[in-house]
Amino acid sequence: MGIFKENPFGHILFLKKWLIRFMGVITHQRYKGFNTLEIEGSDVIRNLPENNVLFVSNHQTYFADVVAMFHVFNASLSGRDDSIKNVGYLWNPKLNVYYVAAAETMKKSLLTKIFAYAGSISVERTWRSEGKDVHRQVKMSDISNIGKALNDGWVITFPQGTTTPWKPLRKGTAHIIKKYKPLVVPVVIDGFRRSFDKKGLRIKKKGILQHMNIKEPLDIDYENESFEAIIEKLEYAIEQHPSFLKVISKQDLLAYEEENKLRKWKKEKKAKKAKKSKKA
Repeated sequence: MGIFKENPFGHILFLKKWLIRFMGVITHQRYKGFNTLEIEGSDVIRNLPENNVLFVSNHQTYFADVVAMFHVFNASLSGRDDSIKNVGYLWNPKLNVYYVAAAETMKKSLLTKIFAYAGSISVERTWRSEGKDVHRQVKMSDISNIGKALNDGWVITFPQGTTTPWKPLRKGTAHIIKKYKPLVVPVVIDGFRRSFDKKGLRIKKKGILQHMNIKEPLDIDYENESFEAIIEKLEYAIEQHPSFLKVISKQDLLAYEEENKLRKWKKEKKAKKAKKSKKA
């Protein structure tokens, strides 16, 4: 590989490789040390084609979910069975792995820009911007970029577009599936919300058993299935269909409620502080 060789988005692969190695080493203990990541489906990863694969997952934090998937994908491809023991798998990482993320999130800081270089396909959300509800058209360039990434390799997407559980899936994912006809691999994660803060950067609690289940690719009739049918199939596959609310654990529900209370308290505290500053 030439030192200045680029991927389709103009990112230098040599830099991306070292970035993945570095970030992988410093994050490894978050899943194999401070906490324990239980994995199912390494054999599924090893049997996937080189490109046009779309991973569809539920979402619990901004970044910890994706970082864990980078670990699991590379460990699986290096021959490890449902394990990320020993970070040697990071020496030769798969470089054509991408993930869909909100553009405003990826521009917020130097750290998020570094994360973006590792493989972000930054898109503008059509329903939410800067904490406010909006209604705007999908940018065709965003759809095109996802297609470009699928043509080059693997893409991770979180079709709910939020870390809040049980929210409906966005229909844009079904449009992408029908348009580009990727192999769709469902991923179900758990324990990340209890382990990390909402951004997935700070360890909130240690000793948590995290879980990642990589399921077999879905059987989809790209030509004849409706958008609604595909969305429902995805909801069941990533265990976010409303029917799963009947079996949500009390522990998960209480943890989510506590997180919301803390977030509300912080927001009110910030508002009071801003109000005092204005008076001063």
